[in-house]
Amino acid sequence: MELEAARMIGAGLAVFALMGVGIGIGNIFSSLIESISRNPSSRDQVFPVGILGFALTEAVALFALLIAFLILFM
Repeated sequence: MELEAARMIGAGLAVFALMGVGIGIGNIFSSLIESISRNPSSRDQVFPVGILGFALTEAVALFALLIAFLILFM
């Protein structure tokens, strides 16, 4: 019973990183929208960088979810 409780706590802590990912994605897109609204001609230069930042931030979420599943089911 103690091992199962420790697994649940560990998985919860691993998923806790998803809160930071949500904040990071919000910051990325708010900055992207703000920069495009200030200078619409820079969209072609700014948009790919914003999408790259989104992809890298989302990768952290997938790693955290993978670790949570590994803790729970291994």
